[in-house]
Amino acid sequence: MGLQPRLVLDASVLIEYIIASSPYRQLMEGIFGEAVRGERKLFINSVTLSEALYIAMRVYRAAGLEDPNGEARRFAMWLTSRANIVNVDRDLALDAGELKKRLKIALPDCLVIATAGKVGGSALFKKVKREMLPILKELRRLNVLFLEELLESRR
Repeated sequence: MGLQPRLVLDASVLIEYIIASSPYRQLMEGIFGEAVRGERKLFINSVTLSEALYIAMRVYRAAGLEDPNGEARRFAMWLTSRANIVNVDRDLALDAGELKKRLKIALPDCLVIATAGKVGGSALFKKVKREMLPILKELRRLNVLFLEELLESRR
């Protein structure tokens, strides 16, 4: 399973970049490096950006940084310099709602998958969540990828 040239990143994937001990950090550094070199296009929808800001602040606070909110905002701005931000408009919201009805997984995840459909790319999540197991074949048809599988395929 290889990476697609267009990736829509979930918040779980974005946070792996800032966790120094993450087994996925090096993989994420490579993905961001490819984007900087123009070898790959990255996308983040506006809801995922909000989610990443909040989670990053919690990670930075737990790490004991002096200004966790400021660090989280800097991280969010750094992300916007490497990924295209896709606003959640009416059509994207409706597509995500249809996915939510059909897949019965978290709405933010449906937004990531719908965004991937909109930009003609693959959705990238950290790992297969329990709620995704029964619909894994359908997720594969929707071009959903997982960091845990990408890491395993490189070993």
